[in-house]
Amino acid sequence: MANKKQIVVSCPTCQKQVIWNEQQTAKPFCSERCKLIDLGEWAAEEKTIPGNPLYSEADFDSLLQ
Repeated sequence: MANKKQIVVSCPTCQKQVIWNEQQTAKPFCSERCKLIDLGEWAAEEKTIPGNPLYSEADFDSLLQ
């Protein structure tokens, strides 16, 4: 049997070490809890991807009229 190297990553939320395998269903997170915390941060706009916005405030204002 071949000796496979385990891939270990840090959970983006709590930094706990996580073995990347088929049994880890919340990857790259250590748990469903950390996964939901991350989702909540995105939903509350606490996290963003840097860059220029695709639309300006004027674009949104014109949609509302």
